[in-house]
Amino acid sequence: MYDLIIIGGGPAGLTAAVYALNKRLETLVISEDLGGKTSYGFQAQGYEGHEVIRGGELIEKFKRQLEYLNFAHQIDRVSKIVPEDKHYAVLTQSNKRFEAKAIVIATGAQPKRLDVPGEKKLIGKGLSYSATSHAQLFIEREPAIVGSNKRALEAAAEMALIAKQVHLVLPEPGEIDSAFGKKLTANPKVKVYQGALKQIQGDQFVTGMVVGDKEIKIDGLFVEVGLNPGSKVAEGLGITDANGRIVVNNKCATSRPGVFAAGDVTDVFIEQVLVAIGEGAKAALGACEYLLNQ
Repeated sequence: MYDLIIIGGGPAGLTAAVYALNKRLETLVISEDLGGKTSYGFQAQGYEGHEVIRGGELIEKFKRQLEYLNFAHQIDRVSKIVPEDKHYAVLTQSNKRFEAKAIVIATGAQPKRLDVPGEKKLIGKGLSYSATSHAQLFIEREPAIVGSNKRALEAAAEMALIAKQVHLVLPEPGEIDSAFGKKLTANPKVKVYQGALKQIQGDQFVTGMVVGDKEIKIDGLFVEVGLNPGSKVAEGLGITDANGRIVVNNKCATSRPGVFAAGDVTDVFIEQVLVAIGEGAKAALGACEYLLNQ
């Protein structure tokens, strides 16, 4: 039996693993890959090769350390966590079963996609699902943002501080009629389009989009229509909120003893690698404290 099983190999999971191993905990990471979102770069036209995900180099070091310790990780997908007597069983899709006294869930979140022509081809080539991560590349340029929720409107407001012009596409009214939305539409640097985005244009990079019957030239596109937390493994544990995010306290502990969570799968996600690194460290330290008291 392991002391700790970490589910997920992104920034939070890898950091938790390194901290747990340094604490001499018998640790296993189960993930489909190692690196998570740091494995995906982002480029914008005119900034080829510019990597903007901060903390990526540190995560790469953590990844190499875990790859060297091949006994400490399994490339697999977790299908279920089963509470046992004072410990947990972790079942995988390859029909393997592992047991541990404590669990850290760091399975991240996946962005909701538009499923329109051009989207798949241009991901990472001027098309991003995180304005928080990549907005700084668009100083004095003309990016577009798709989304009607608060997250999209805040992204547009932040982008308007540095961009030449922001094109905001509203697939539905959403929160545009709120006080914040009305303030945003009054900003001369924000141009609003009502309706669904039908196509993303560009060969090597995003160069335009089609909204309704209108073609609009843009320098990049941010899709901010929501995230799907990877919390399916936590089903039945009673630790998620109405949006499917795992609820944690300031030590990354859930309401279930011995179960911790970190990163974008939790209700404190901020979509930053450095934040995920910190949350992963907290989860590992919380799990270590829990195990010491058992």
